[in-house]
Amino acid sequence: MVAPQNFLDFIDKNQDKFIDRLAEAVAIPSISGDASRREDVKKMASWLEAQLNKYGVKTQQVPLGQQHLEGKTLDLPPAILGRIGDDPNKKTVLVYGHFDVQPANKSDGWDTEPFKLHVDKRTGKMFGRGATDDKGPILGWLNVLETHHTLGLALPVNMVFCFEGMEESGSEGLDELIATEAQKGKQGWFGDVDCVCISDNYWLNTRTPCVTYGLRGIAYYQITISGPGSDLHSGIYGGAVFEPMTALITLMSKLVAIDGHILIPGVYDGVSAADADELKRYSELDYGVNDLESAAGGPVANSDDKVTVLMARSRNPSLSLHGIEGAFSGGGAKTVIPATVSGKFSLRLVPPQTPEDITKKVISYIESEFAKLGTKNTCKVEFLHGGKPWVADASHWSYEAAKQATEAVYLTTPNYTREGGSIPVTLTFADNLGVNVLLLPMGRADDGAHSTNEKMDISNFIKGSKLLGTYLYELADITLKKA
Repeated sequence: MVAPQNFLDFIDKNQDKFIDRLAEAVAIPSISGDASRREDVKKMASWLEAQLNKYGVKTQQVPLGQQHLEGKTLDLPPAILGRIGDDPNKKTVLVYGHFDVQPANKSDGWDTEPFKLHVDKRTGKMFGRGATDDKGPILGWLNVLETHHTLGLALPVNMVFCFEGMEESGSEGLDELIATEAQKGKQGWFGDVDCVCISDNYWLNTRTPCVTYGLRGIAYYQITISGPGSDLHSGIYGGAVFEPMTALITLMSKLVAIDGHILIPGVYDGVSAADADELKRYSELDYGVNDLESAAGGPVANSDDKVTVLMARSRNPSLSLHGIEGAFSGGGAKTVIPATVSGKFSLRLVPPQTPEDITKKVISYIESEFAKLGTKNTCKVEFLHGGKPWVADASHWSYEAAKQATEAVYLTTPNYTREGGSIPVTLTFADNLGVNVLLLPMGRADDGAHSTNEKMDISNFIKGSKLLGTYLYELADITLKKA
């Protein structure tokens, strides 16, 4: 079932209108990790719900409870559940996305205002927070809905939507919602879902689209070292007291080697080596070390071997140090000894690793290493949040539909990839619904999600919208043939 030509033409002709809508979405600073922006996240939820309703989607805002953030008790942003179509002869696809974003300020190094979409027609790039993560892809689905609604075309499948506003802050409350809806069976929102499609990741490079069948999990930690009752003057106390910062830096230096090898005992237990077939798959991917370095913005790859780099970024576990709180970080030369400092780090996990097992090893190792320091400071290790790794069956009919849709829109066969990032909800959907989950990215490797100058190429936004819609037609065609 080929996507109708008038569907494809409509998306091309309405490019400017679709970009204007993306600008509206980017302008809402829906930062889930900032207590002062919680109302903006709720505003974004209502804006998105109104858009869905405009095109015939029946929706519900679902409360997810409360959280403690920055000393305040706040209502979590509601999840938006929606549905369009109830034809029992059609497959039902569940689409997931998130409408919250990472913090951003122009002073962070942005060339333009992060919450005002800047469209550079010369380069074909659109800059703004959320442009690629994940407002652009969500609006790709809106573009598909508007096109069908305006043209009077029936969607080739039934669609169910699950959009959340806490993905950038651990998806609080969402696992419980999905489990509750799954337990309702046919009476719940997800009762007859046949597969799940998520567009919240990226191509391996800037030229070849991909479909993604695996993600690393995550386990996020904080080490807090405390000592003096208050900050001290280094001229008076330096050399005479155990300093928390010294202990923290020492501990964090013992977590990972300069080449990325994790130093925590037992972390690699059970992680199998790649066999010859798997190594061959990596070697055949359209990717090179220069792609990594181009996306990273510098010659920083820790290997010159393509397969080694690919496995390091997606197939193997990793540990990254993220930051220190409580320490002096401003301009000038403040001679303070901080009383309490906290270091944050995370591990990206691969099967069979789990946050629960890794946490035991992390805490045991840090406590053991801290005891060796012989300091009078105190140490507290906290697990902040986590998610399990996920690998799907890439031979499933949903993946075949995605492949055929990619070939129809981009005229090339996609890369089949595992991705290094974490989207814990993928495993939540797979486990609770018992269906295949597909990752079908819209953005490129150089989009800079979570970074300054985050962008989405106009071509990816428009062709990506065609891809999402074409995937629905190919899905209907494949499932009809199998029936």
